[in-house]
Amino acid sequence: MNPPIEGICFKYSDNIDTDVIIPARYLNTSDENELASHCLEDLDRDFAKEVKEGDVIVAGENFGCGSSREHAPIAIKASGISIVIAKSFARIFFRNAINIGLPILEHPVLADECDKGDRIRVDLNKGIVTNLTKNKEYTCTRFPEEINKLIQAGGLVEYTKQKLGVKNEI
Repeated sequence: MNPPIEGICFKYSDNIDTDVIIPARYLNTSDENELASHCLEDLDRDFAKEVKEGDVIVAGENFGCGSSREHAPIAIKASGISIVIAKSFARIFFRNAINIGLPILEHPVLADECDKGDRIRVDLNKGIVTNLTKNKEYTCTRFPEEINKLIQAGGLVEYTKQKLGVKNEI
C-alpha cells in the first residue's frame, strides 16, 4: 500500500519539456541534488528554493515532452516533489518517471481547477486526488499492483534488486 501524499501545488501549463525541467547545460552531472537545485529554473526561478518534500506538480497537456533524458524525472523527484499530475504526459517521460519511482497521474480537469499554493492530497491506492484548499475531489485511474510495487520500491532498479534478493552495498 502506498501512503497518502500531501503537499503544496506547483502549477504549470501545457508542453513543459525536458529542457525546461532540467536545462541541457546541467546534464554533465548525475548528482541528484545538483539536478534538483536547477529543476525548472528557466521556467520558475524560485521553484528550487520554495519546493518542500511532499509537494505536488500539477500541469496541463504533454508534460515531459522533448528529449528522452531520465535526468528530468530524477530532478523532479530529488527536488522533493512526491507526484506529478497532468492532463497528459509524453510517453517516454511517463515511463522514465515510473522507472525511477516517481508517481504520476493523468487527470483531464484538475489543472484547470487548481492554483499554485493549493494543498493537494493523493491516495494512490484509491485513485483519489483531493484539492483540500478548494474542497474538491477527483478520481484518477489507479496503477496496476505491479506498478504500485515498483513505485513503492523506489523504481525499477530497486524493485529488481528486491526481486533478486540483492543487498545494497557501498
